[in-house]
Amino acid sequence: MDTIDAHQHFWQLARGDYGWLTPALAPLYRDFSPGDLRPIARAAGVARGIVVQAAPTVAETRYLLDLARDDPSIAGVVGWVPLDERDAPALIAEWAGEPKFKGVRPMLQDLPDDDWIARPALDPAIGALIERGLVFDALVFTRHLPYLTEFARRHRRLRIVLDHGAKPPIADGAAGWSPWAARVAELAALPNVFCKISGLVTEAAVPWTDSMLEPYLSHLIEQFGAARSMWGSDWPVVDMNGGFAAWHACAARFAERLQPGERAALFGGTAHACYGI
Repeated sequence: MDTIDAHQHFWQLARGDYGWLTPALAPLYRDFSPGDLRPIARAAGVARGIVVQAAPTVAETRYLLDLARDDPSIAGVVGWVPLDERDAPALIAEWAGEPKFKGVRPMLQDLPDDDWIARPALDPAIGALIERGLVFDALVFTRHLPYLTEFARRHRRLRIVLDHGAKPPIADGAAGWSPWAARVAELAALPNVFCKISGLVTEAAVPWTDSMLEPYLSHLIEQFGAARSMWGSDWPVVDMNGGFAAWHACAARFAERLQPGERAALFGGTAHACYGI
């Protein structure tokens, strides 16, 4: 089974729908393509990746699916759908016909209402995801976790992936541990929830060290287990603090404490199973 990067991004600035991406984010304010990532991933022994939306538009998803069709390095696409609109189930049905369409991600961290996923208007779209075996990626902070936990309880047949371990405030030191750790544990008790071991370095101090990340990595693996955990680079956002190679090496050092089967799950097996690769 090949190694999978469970979380990566591509974008073209000229497309114009990346509201969060401004010149203030200088390392990221340029185009990033599969060709840019391919040599970096190969050097780390990573064969393929799951590409995740970076803009809350239908056009973004179509762009990513166009990239994926003829690129064997893209194992799947997690796109965006207006889940609370009436035509969402039809759009999900359309895209479910694309072999590499694996799920959706509403950008929950950017929405004004922390309890947005409690809206009954989402239920038809969620039902369509469940019917077609698609995944719901959750981009959240600690404050969203109680709502996400209740959402996961209501939709126990929906595979949910917690992106970036819910972005723990690692840079805050001990003050950032609680309530993040307890809320993650509550969510992890639900068997339909998976976790991406990704995005941690950009929540840490600059520069980060293995020892800064170790408690958070340990907690996520302890709570979810390797069978529901998957490594992701979060490239190119990871370039904001260390880069792909450094983060992959850190995760590999951490994984030395795991059993061989657990390492295989973390670096590919879980992603294969969760996203149906």
